[in-house]
Amino acid sequence: MTRGYNVHANGIRQHLLHYPGKGPAMLLIPGITSPAITWGFVAERLSERFDVHVLDVRGRGLSEAGDLDYTLDAMADDAIALAEGMENPILLGHSMGARIAIRAAARNSGPIGGLVLVDPPMSGPNRRPYPANWAWYGDSIRLAQKGCGIEEMRAFCPTWTDEQVALRAEWLHTCQWGAIRIAFDGFATDDIHADMPKITLPTRLVIAGGATVVLPEDEAEVRELMPHLETRRVDGAGHMIPWDDLEGFLAAVMDFRAD
Repeated sequence: MTRGYNVHANGIRQHLLHYPGKGPAMLLIPGITSPAITWGFVAERLSERFDVHVLDVRGRGLSEAGDLDYTLDAMADDAIALAEGMENPILLGHSMGARIAIRAAARNSGPIGGLVLVDPPMSGPNRRPYPANWAWYGDSIRLAQKGCGIEEMRAFCPTWTDEQVALRAEWLHTCQWGAIRIAFDGFATDDIHADMPKITLPTRLVIAGGATVVLPEDEAEVRELMPHLETRRVDGAGHMIPWDDLEGFLAAVMDFRAD
C-alpha cells in the first residue's frame, strides 16, 4: 500500500511517497514542477522491480517550502541525506531531478547505489539554452495559484490524459514560484558536465527520442565524460517520457542493475 511520510534530512522536512517493492531501493527525483504524486502512475509500475520512494523536492508538494536555499547544491544535498537513510538507493532523476542526481553523485557517491538519468537538460554555462521557455512554467503556476480546472490547464499539457492534467491542476500551486524560478535559471548556470567525470557509479542515460533536450552530440559528449555509461532511447517520446510512452519508459529502466 502506498503511503506518504516525512523525514528531517539536510535541515528541512522532506516528504516522500513510498510505493513498496521487494527489489532494490530507488529514490525517484522528479523534475522542476512535478510533485511526487504526479509520478504515482509510474512509481506503481516501477515497484514491480524496485522499492520506490518518490521525493517532493524542496519547495514542491508537501515538502518544506518558504525561505530556503533552492540551488542545485542544496537539492543535491537533500538527495544525499535521504540516500543515507536508505540502503544504497538507485537515484532515478527526471529532467531537473537527473541534474540533482548528477550533482549528488559528484559531491558524495558513498550512499548511492547507481544512477538512472532521464533526459537531463544539457544546458549550462556557454551551452545552448534549455529548449523550454520560462513562461510555460511561470504562467501555469500563477494559473494554478488562482485555482483552475482541467480545461484551463490542458492548454499547457494538450497531449496528457484527463487524469494527468487534473493532477497537475490540483498540485501545481504547491510549486513555490521562487523555487521554480531559481531552478530554471540554474539550467543556464549550473555546470553538470564538470560533475560527470567524478562519477564512477553504474549509470544509465535514458533519452527522449522525440525531444531535443539530449541531442546525439550531447550523448556522445556524456559518453566521453562517463565511459561506463549505458544509454537507452525511447523513440518518439517527448521530454515527459512516461506520459507519452509508459511501456517504452519501463523497458528502458526496469532492467537497470546497480551491482
